[in-house]
Amino acid sequence: MAILEETQPEKTQNSAPPSNLPQEKKNQAAEEKPTALLPNSGNGLDLDKYSWGQSLQEVAITVPVPPGTKSRQISCEIKKTSLKLGLKGAGDQQPMIIDGELFGPVKVGESFWQLEDQKTISVLLTKSDEMNWWRSLVKGGPEIDTQKVEPEPSKLSDLDPEMRSTVEKMMFDQRQKQMGLPTSDQIQQQDLLKKFDFSKMKMVDKFSNLP
Repeated sequence: MAILEETQPEKTQNSAPPSNLPQEKKNQAAEEKPTALLPNSGNGLDLDKYSWGQSLQEVAITVPVPPGTKSRQISCEIKKTSLKLGLKGAGDQQPMIIDGELFGPVKVGESFWQLEDQKTISVLLTKSDEMNWWRSLVKGGPEIDTQKVEPEPSKLSDLDPEMRSTVEKMMFDQRQKQMGLPTSDQIQQQDLLKKFDFSKMKMVDKFSNLP
């Protein structure tokens, strides 16, 4: 009991006021939160065991494997919301190269993998939602800064005018939201309100000049 009585006052003196604790925790959480990384030339990331890139429609994954690898040695399971990819060991269970929940759902029937030159596994995933950029390949993995994503001009030019307009609008709105600025729809609404107020003022001035 004597120890408790001695340590309690000291702890109170050295501790910050309770009202400051939530802010300190927020600052600490902000410091611990990993920062978004600059995307590679394919709008994805180059990691130790694989690299990935993306367009609005697809995600491409490249995994280097030991030269001479056979297709039968590859274990790949593509599901709507998850991906498992690895090599079958010769007796020993080898850890998966990729094993996790995908950042977004994919169309399994339009996704596939193949072994190239017996040294590289290529995986192509077709996004179910073709209007958003993925921040990471799997949830919980390293994230990219989607504001730095640069879509290929040739890809946009291949789209029909209506779809291209939709994609460009989506990209503009996404960047505006990330910067805390109004979206294209909000800008349009603001313009309409300005015009409405201006025309209303003109009507008031017109009636005020009547005898």
